[in-house]
Amino acid sequence: MLPIIFHPGHERHDPKLYFKAGTFQTHPEMPARAEAIVAELKAQGGVITAPADFGPGPRADIHSAEYLDFLSTVHGRWKTTCRDGDEVFPNIHPGRHMATRPENLIGQIGYHTTDLSTPIGPTSWEAACDSANTALHATKLVLDGARSAYALCRPPGHHAYVDMAGGFCFLNNIAIAAQYAVRQGKRPAILDVDVHAGNGTQGIFYHRSDVLTVSLHCDPTDFYPFFAGHGHERGAADGVGCHLNLPLARNTGDNSYLSSLDTALNRISAWSPDILLVALGLDGYEKDPLQGISLTTPGFNRIARAIGNLELPTVLIQEGGYNVPDLGKNVFSFLEGFETAHA
Repeated sequence: MLPIIFHPGHERHDPKLYFKAGTFQTHPEMPARAEAIVAELKAQGGVITAPADFGPGPRADIHSAEYLDFLSTVHGRWKTTCRDGDEVFPNIHPGRHMATRPENLIGQIGYHTTDLSTPIGPTSWEAACDSANTALHATKLVLDGARSAYALCRPPGHHAYVDMAGGFCFLNNIAIAAQYAVRQGKRPAILDVDVHAGNGTQGIFYHRSDVLTVSLHCDPTDFYPFFAGHGHERGAADGVGCHLNLPLARNTGDNSYLSSLDTALNRISAWSPDILLVALGLDGYEKDPLQGISLTTPGFNRIARAIGNLELPTVLIQEGGYNVPDLGKNVFSFLEGFETAHA
């Protein structure tokens, strides 16, 4: 089995609630997700390695200094001002015509978050750093000569922007990994197969021509993140043509998904990257509680085989997937299919 990188410190981020459809609900991005994946991969003979600490540099290469300071200090500031509750939630966000970063704590919380789905707990920052290091370690293995590696990242990252958390994400793990590859003189492509558009990743690289982003996802016309991931978004300035969104209808199944994946893989091949980073979301599963598209466990195997057939050095970076009982088998199905094609 390919190298598996995982940090047990992920459990330090343990969100309790998020806001959806008018009510606070139990948060689906729970520590049990990662534990289910680890249990299945160990049962299948996988060997788990903890990541090295790459320090603050790679994080600062993607995220703004004020945002990183916010993430690392906000919970302590929240508690010292005697706010109720142990999780930091916003209660106001800037509208499209309000752009000033406020000095006030409540204002900063809204300024640096996109929604009510990403509460910040007492050690969420540490877990987010561990998750970014996990992606970096797997990427370094591939840059150093491994054909592929799997980064079991938690919390996930692809909805995080340069200076905003959202969609369960704080640090954009795959963007940090891609930039690390750029610093090593590489030409990375990012393929996002999560059920949600990789809006943060796209936003980070939207004006750049040195990283290709391709995302297949449930049509954001009627699905999170709503405001990004549409087909007309192709990049701006130097990045025009370096971003491809392939929105899919709700309940899209394996065969239709694979047809759109062909389009994605053809674009990646034409761009001629020398490393591929895959945002591996399993929340397109037919039984996932977020209910977008309808992929099967064997379907994940077929999708992975198609990606593996590109024969590119590849880093698989974990994103979503919230059906905990089936998550481990879905990840293993994907990894098995990928390795069969990529051997």
